[in-house]
Amino acid sequence: MFKLGVISDEVSQDFQTVIDVAKEFNLDSIEIRSVWDKPPQDLTEEDIDKMKQILAPTDIKIIGIASPFYKCDIDNQEERREHLDIFRRCVKLAHAFDAKIIRSFAFWKTGRTEELWGEILSSYDEPKRIAEGEGIIIGMENEASTSLATAKLTHRFIDEIDSPNIRAIWDPANEAYAEGGEKSYPDAYNRLKDVMIHVHAKDAAPNPETGEMESVPVGDGIIGWQEQLQGLVNDGYDGHICLETHWRPTSALSEELLNRPGGSAFSEAGEEASRICLKNIFAMIGKLRR
Repeated sequence: MFKLGVISDEVSQDFQTVIDVAKEFNLDSIEIRSVWDKPPQDLTEEDIDKMKQILAPTDIKIIGIASPFYKCDIDNQEERREHLDIFRRCVKLAHAFDAKIIRSFAFWKTGRTEELWGEILSSYDEPKRIAEGEGIIIGMENEASTSLATAKLTHRFIDEIDSPNIRAIWDPANEAYAEGGEKSYPDAYNRLKDVMIHVHAKDAAPNPETGEMESVPVGDGIIGWQEQLQGLVNDGYDGHICLETHWRPTSALSEELLNRPGGSAFSEAGEEASRICLKNIFAMIGKLRR
């Protein structure tokens, strides 16, 4: 059976609040993104020690680091060097918590994915070497704003990169946003599941007025989460599903915050949103056939 967690800043910037909510819902894990208004790569030794003190009385595990690695311009060499440094710092953070997964991307979408495909692959030569040497899994997320927008492209990348240390993070809602995306479940899921290491849970639906896709509470959108959860059970998935609501009950997050999540503005009303989504998820779990 899969395990449940939450991405930290989808609840709060305050790590104690994150843990309190996780304890209340009997969650298994936390995926670290921004904490105390700091992105993961900027967390200090003092921050890490404080987080460990908060975690110590619990059985909650840090499952991974939701890094922004390679959410940058492929044509900007300075940014690429900066992001390699971000990746190295996230490796150190992962080791500090005995976590194995670092979430990663493949540059902002350019409209030239096929033309740049060889360069996208070669840009992972150094990250792959680091991951294999450090015992880290790079989790490539299908993300509509990046070059690996779909499950199909993500699987192709993983096949061609050919490393056991580079796997997929499956985000069904991201597929719904992607140009050229397939039906999230079962089509895109079945395409990606053999290389999947981790799952993110959020939902989406077309805005009734504009027709544009937007975030909604998990279970209320077009993803088909009841069927997706059942599919994970049927396939024997025993990894983690981390809630990443991206939905807020007050007002929608801006496109900038959705593409670059983190900080207090992103986390505003996140605890309320996460509580609603977690209740929905547990209601769906109660209906699963084991």
